[in-house]
Amino acid sequence: MEKEPLHPRERSILALERRGFPGPGAKERAIREELGLAPVRYYQLLNALLDDERALAHDPVTVNRLRRVRDSRRAER
Repeated sequence: MEKEPLHPRERSILALERRGFPGPGAKERAIREELGLAPVRYYQLLNALLDDERALAHDPVTVNRLRRVRDSRRAER
């Protein structure tokens, strides 16, 4: 059984994570303006995506980088 592809919003979240942002607030502004999401909701969706094998298949470099960041932050707590 073939897995359902990522939804456009899920692909947009990963695309936004690939970009660099110039200063504080720029990323949050992009989240609101481009995706129409509150930053808290964005990060909830992003965190769920990091555990989704479809996201890993779609963009392994970004997903693996973000998994490493998440794991190191969890280890610091």
